[in-house]
Amino acid sequence: MCPRFRLSVSLRIGLRISARGIVFDFIRDNKGSGMKMTKCLLLVLTMVCFAPCAWAQKGVTLEELMSVPFPENLTAAKTANRVAWTFNQEGKRNIWVAEGPSFAARRLTPYLKDDGQPISDVNFSVDANAIVYVRGEGKNAAGQFPNPTSNPAGTEQIVWSVAWSGDAPRRIDAGDSPKISAKGVIAYVRDGQMWIAPLDNGEKPKQLIVRGQNHSEEWSPDGSQLVFVSTRGDHSFIGLYDVDAKTVRFLAPSVDTDSDPVWSLDGKRIGFVRRLAEPRDSPAGYFLQPDRPHPWAIWVAEVSSGSAREIWHSSVSGEGSYPFMAKDTGGGVICWAADNRLLIASEEDGWQHLYSLSADGGAPHLLTPGNCEVEQWSLTLDRGTVFFNSNCGDIDRRHLWSVSITGDHPNQFTRGGSNEWSPVVLSDGRTIVYFGSDATHPARPFEGTITADRMIAALAPETYPANFPWQQLVTPQQVIFRSADGLEVHGQLFLPANAKAGEKQPALVFMHGGPIRQMVLGWHYMYYYANSYAMNEYLASRGYVVLSVNYRSGIGYGRAFREAPGRAGRGATEYKDIVAAGKYLQGRPDVDPSRVGLWGGSYGGFLTAMGLARNSDIFAAGVDFHGVHDWPTDNWDGKNIPPELTKLAHESSPVTSVETWKSPVLFIHGDDDRNVYFTQTVDLVSRLRARGVVIEQLVFPDDVHDFLLHRNWLAGYRATGDFFDRRLKVRSDASGAAAKTK
Repeated sequence: MCPRFRLSVSLRIGLRISARGIVFDFIRDNKGSGMKMTKCLLLVLTMVCFAPCAWAQKGVTLEELMSVPFPENLTAAKTANRVAWTFNQEGKRNIWVAEGPSFAARRLTPYLKDDGQPISDVNFSVDANAIVYVRGEGKNAAGQFPNPTSNPAGTEQIVWSVAWSGDAPRRIDAGDSPKISAKGVIAYVRDGQMWIAPLDNGEKPKQLIVRGQNHSEEWSPDGSQLVFVSTRGDHSFIGLYDVDAKTVRFLAPSVDTDSDPVWSLDGKRIGFVRRLAEPRDSPAGYFLQPDRPHPWAIWVAEVSSGSAREIWHSSVSGEGSYPFMAKDTGGGVICWAADNRLLIASEEDGWQHLYSLSADGGAPHLLTPGNCEVEQWSLTLDRGTVFFNSNCGDIDRRHLWSVSITGDHPNQFTRGGSNEWSPVVLSDGRTIVYFGSDATHPARPFEGTITADRMIAALAPETYPANFPWQQLVTPQQVIFRSADGLEVHGQLFLPANAKAGEKQPALVFMHGGPIRQMVLGWHYMYYYANSYAMNEYLASRGYVVLSVNYRSGIGYGRAFREAPGRAGRGATEYKDIVAAGKYLQGRPDVDPSRVGLWGGSYGGFLTAMGLARNSDIFAAGVDFHGVHDWPTDNWDGKNIPPELTKLAHESSPVTSVETWKSPVLFIHGDDDRNVYFTQTVDLVSRLRARGVVIEQLVFPDDVHDFLLHRNWLAGYRATGDFFDRRLKVRSDASGAAAKTK
């Protein structure tokens, strides 16, 4: 079991300066019971680590708020105390690395332009002397790569390798999802086909010709075999490629959908997920289909013989459904752990939790109990301990925990007014690296020990801009209110720091996208929503009361909340939460009820349009980033939907209420959007023009849903601030004459 990292009450702390910047030494309490600190001390620690200098008060700018590099793709080497991650600093995306014991960070790649080319799939070679990664994004439905700079030379999605020593990156091939074997062979996917290429020489890549769309590849521990998923439309197989024999065989093929393959630690068995086949005319689509259970089972196959058997299956209730959230944001639906056990994710008790299951079958053992959800997790190198983040005990934040795979009581590693995520334990078994943030400091990587004998310290502190205005930012407050149907809804309230007593301010409702997302009390752990949080801080600095709403169908509050009846195209019941948020703001003594607006992106754009269409009496203006406006229009979600459900979906959309839309709106959209088609905005704008609604628009040619160019984020947010200043910073005085707010 991982030793417990305890944070409680003590103010005794030592401060020292090292070559790495500011770090901390803990002084144990009189009882010698471990490391202790208060929430206040955690905040002081973060503030000093992040920004040791103060500066004169001045206006907050978007450029400052969005200048901090955002970290992602954290990964650790298996054979050295090395760690790598990516920084996106104002659109310049690079791999950064650090190595113990000094953990001095350095930039490894040479990309110094805001060119819209993301980096993903960062992996170490087995000897930790090379890193393989992907640069660029995949194709759209027309077979085109994103090209947000409209570069006439075009763009590609490429697998690259770079030496730990820092030589120039070397192109491997076009493709994505690279995995490196113990023998130094890279497997990757190109256009739905598996390819392999050696890491250390220029030998020509080879295609594994297998029918279907092939993906989710994993090497055996010795690198002799490659397991993968071969999707065939209405079914899928688990494929197994033998490197020496150059053969492919399929494990227990059936009419069902097999996925999520994992290797046993000795390479003799493979675990995988099986979901039962459904009728051809069964409605499909997350946003429109009727709610129904999606049961699943875990199978284990013997590699030598190919025989397989079921070792566990879920219940047939809704709670027993395949945990799509774990697939989307977690650490894998199943993982092979130590002691012949599988780590699995499940929502059987109504919350996403981790369970330990014998690979020979039996009943799963709950590892992470409570009315809370586990979101991200990783196993230590020996596969005996799980590190995870969750909102247990702090529903609107994320903290780190650990638990033994054999089921000991979970130990809380961090707590307080911060958020932590993406934990990885390095090869020495005692060093942990993770990302963290708080209300006034964006995400940074941190390093420390799980044994509590060395203080947590920020990595790469020199990348944190000296002029970041953390002292001028506000700490959002948790607010809880109820919708008209009685559902409890959580939000984060940003209050202007310099508001005058008794003065009524303009206000805004913000809605995240997804919808399987949750805004937290602090800087967010995802890039898109970190930008949204920065924008809410910016709006608060300009005098707006901002309420960020975690409406039903989001995560963090249990499956019943996320899968609320009538959501999305089934009736848009989550819109009730937005109306409740608007009325909550109107009822505050510091808000002018006639000057409440709303903004959001994607699903939040859908809810923005709903607010303006159905309740222009509440919402005086809105900014809609790439929102859905008519559910049946995007056919990615309309397979086999019967006419009566298509009609309901249409009636659950903003387009059916344009006759009551009175308030001005700003639409912002990239026309190569692969998530919400650009035609959604084209269609709604044409409808509103016919009714004389005041429309403004900002279109980014060739950019996608999650804007790839930093300058487009800035342009969109500048336009949003300007729009609200012109539409909401005008109030009526007692005589009815128009007056400007300062």
